[in-house]
Amino acid sequence: MLTKKKWQLLSCIILILWISQLILGSISYKSSFLTTTYLTLSISSILIAGYMIWSGYQFFMKYQKLEWEEKRLSTLINSMPDFVCFKDGEGRWLKVNQFGIDLYELHGIDYRSKTDIEIGELTPFFKDAFHYCVESDEEAWQSRTLTRTEESFVIPSGEEKTFDVIKVPLFHRSGKRKALVTIGRDISQQKSAEAMLLKKEKLSVVGEIAAGIAHEIRNPLTSLRGFIQLMYETKSVTKDYLEIMSSEIDRINQIVSELLVLAKPQSKSNALFNFHDALDYVLNVMRHEAMLKGIELKLESSQDAQIFGDKNQIIQVLINIVKNGIDAMDNGGTIAIQEEIVGNELKVVIIDEGIGIPEDRLNRLGEPFFTLKEKGMGLGLTISNKIIHDHKGTLDINSCLGEGTTVQLSLPVS
Repeated sequence: MLTKKKWQLLSCIILILWISQLILGSISYKSSFLTTTYLTLSISSILIAGYMIWSGYQFFMKYQKLEWEEKRLSTLINSMPDFVCFKDGEGRWLKVNQFGIDLYELHGIDYRSKTDIEIGELTPFFKDAFHYCVESDEEAWQSRTLTRTEESFVIPSGEEKTFDVIKVPLFHRSGKRKALVTIGRDISQQKSAEAMLLKKEKLSVVGEIAAGIAHEIRNPLTSLRGFIQLMYETKSVTKDYLEIMSSEIDRINQIVSELLVLAKPQSKSNALFNFHDALDYVLNVMRHEAMLKGIELKLESSQDAQIFGDKNQIIQVLINIVKNGIDAMDNGGTIAIQEEIVGNELKVVIIDEGIGIPEDRLNRLGEPFFTLKEKGMGLGLTISNKIIHDHKGTLDINSCLGEGTTVQLSLPVS
């Protein structure tokens, strides 16, 4: 009769699992057989199981690390008071901060892996804004470097928002598009403040001009009123009175004419002309007035330069500058004029030996109605600046009190 054999434990293999000094657990394998083949299979099974557990743990730890880094990134960008958005190389949204969600009203909308066009369909109010984003993104990609622009759009409340937008395109080593980072700062209040400041400055300028006009016109009007009252009382009209009254009316007309030059664009007869011919004309016109004050007009160097513009307006500028020099020289002297071509520009330097201009007044030259002359209206240099600017040139004035004044004109040569 066969008797039942009792199993006896002949082998036990235990594998301790630990990672970074952290014991995760153990795997044990028990068997009643103790053969070489069986022992080998047992150890192999345990090692395979251990490796699978270790690999799973490593994957889990990497996933946890990525999740933690994403949470940290979310916390960082959500704390920023700016719009922050990440897109992949094909323009699909990867992540946007809370500011962006609130701005574009993306609450409850799954924006991930969607393009601007697709998101625009989900938020119809911002459809045009998202379409514009596609164009501006492409410009950033094409530039292959950081771009900075101002973008404006209207939000549902009716308020217009303006953003200072920075876009940074990122590329793989192969040159393929990798990602696009967009950061937009709301500068609406700043732009509004700038607009208000500009408006105040305009109103201030208008006030100054109005005060200047009133002052300049009031003087001749006062003279006219006085002569009319005198003729009314004496019941007589003399030639001298009429000449003075006519002169005062001409003065008012001159003020109005010069204001019109500043107020609206003037029709110009642009054509090529020889600058030296225009300068020679001015010297001939002003030479007599200069001689009466013992002043020599001296042309030290000249150039045969062709200028494209309005010859009469340039003559007006030169007359204003030379006349200012003559008025500043009560003791005679020399007004030297130099012409030089530098690159594509004609440099004209006019140097007088007058009394000079105080430093605190030099910066105000060219302001409407600011003048250093007793009988001046303060519009000559203002008009001259405008004419030179319209001819794409520059006008600079340097002076020291008691050392004369230097005026430099620069005009493009044709």
